[in-house]
Amino acid sequence: MAEAARRAPALSGPTWILALRQTAARGRRGRPWTNPAGNFAATLVVRPSHGPQQAALRSFVAALALYDAFVTVTGRAESFALKWPNDVLLNGGKVAGILLESSGHSGALSYLSVGIGVNLAAAPTAGEVEPRAVPPVSLAGAMGVRIAPEAFLDALAPAYARHEAQLATFGFAPVRAAWLARATRLGAEVTARMPSEEVTGIFETIDTSGSLVLKTPQGRRAIAAAEIHFN
Repeated sequence: MAEAARRAPALSGPTWILALRQTAARGRRGRPWTNPAGNFAATLVVRPSHGPQQAALRSFVAALALYDAFVTVTGRAESFALKWPNDVLLNGGKVAGILLESSGHSGALSYLSVGIGVNLAAAPTAGEVEPRAVPPVSLAGAMGVRIAPEAFLDALAPAYARHEAQLATFGFAPVRAAWLARATRLGAEVTARMPSEEVTGIFETIDTSGSLVLKTPQGRRAIAAAEIHFN
């Protein structure tokens, strides 16, 4: 992501940046991110022609692309699921995460970075993640599938391009429908943790802006950003 920010002003079109080694990896909210050799860390840099709200939908595009890439390299669609807002699960454990960063002013974006991390070869230990977080797993450890980061990018990049073209042509509706068809815990109780509160309810859907919709005793609640915990 740091390299993407450095290069972004000089890039004329969509560009993937793949890091085979990282010395300052980070996750959401600047948290440290463990990324041993053999794992996947890449960022797609694009110049969006729309505002931040539309750009945020790329997390769903990236999630669908990751799902497709995993199915391509494993042939096991039933093993993978998508967790709102930006994770991919393998047999219930977190195998991949997505991080969006952007730069701009006056409501216009100069570039958007779609960062993707995948536990291809190894996963953090339970002690390295936050309490209540989904346990991390690796593709190699959970399925015995070993693939180089470069080869995984060869599967991911065209999948992303397909879903991006769908979003550009038809809008968010088909992306939303495809994401919901692969969502984990749909119809189940989850807890959304935000800086100032926690909300527990039944995961009903995501709305047309990508917000999580929970059915709570107080009524339906749309949540734009939160960390989700399973109950």
